[in-house]
Amino acid sequence: MESPHIQQPYRNRVLASLPAPDLARLAPYLSPRTFKRNQTLYDAGQTVDTVYFLEDGICSIVVTMENGTTIEVGIIGNDGFVGLPAVLGAGHSSNRCFIQIPGTGYSVKAKILAEQTQNGSGQLRLTLQHGAQALFAQTAQTAACNRVHELEERLARWLLMCRDRVQADDLNITHEFLAMMLGTRRSSVTIAAGMLQKAGLIAHSRGLVQIKNRKGLERAACECYAVIHAEYARLGLL
Repeated sequence: MESPHIQQPYRNRVLASLPAPDLARLAPYLSPRTFKRNQTLYDAGQTVDTVYFLEDGICSIVVTMENGTTIEVGIIGNDGFVGLPAVLGAGHSSNRCFIQIPGTGYSVKAKILAEQTQNGSGQLRLTLQHGAQALFAQTAQTAACNRVHELEERLARWLLMCRDRVQADDLNITHEFLAMMLGTRRSSVTIAAGMLQKAGLIAHSRGLVQIKNRKGLERAACECYAVIHAEYARLGLL
């Protein structure tokens, strides 16, 4: 006799935190997705009609200035969801959201998610609100971090945040991309990464950064990593 199919636990923290009845109602509408590097989920000004729940990988939220300069203002992995404007009823994305580290996950139409939020127990709404609160806290702290902290500290914070969301010490990322995300020159990132490597905290080569000493990297990071991590943990998302 063939064994019945058993749904594997979701790795996305939002989905995993839902009570079984709420998840059972939502699950039929979740479509498995594979996300490729540099894949754009939304452009600035685009209508947000789909919400994404990453199981692994990282999505970057970036602001692009008139002169073309791009800087990251937030990241989303399995700790939340991509599509906040739809959940808030705003309709349009004010920033570009794209995949910086490839992975897998699920998508659901925003209209369906809204219906499930209204018809469920209320836990789905609360969990989505927790995801929104966590992202707000992250973007606010990131803004302060980019203004007052040294690049080496910011790089350590950023690597730790990515590591928490992909649950791996090997991050496939180039110095060029790091420079864009941190709003600085590639040469500056190379120097900062070299300092972290000299201290035995990371190893970096072309297109790959390996975290060698997480505890040491936490000590090298600015206070912002601990602040952001504590808020996500408080909300049950890390």
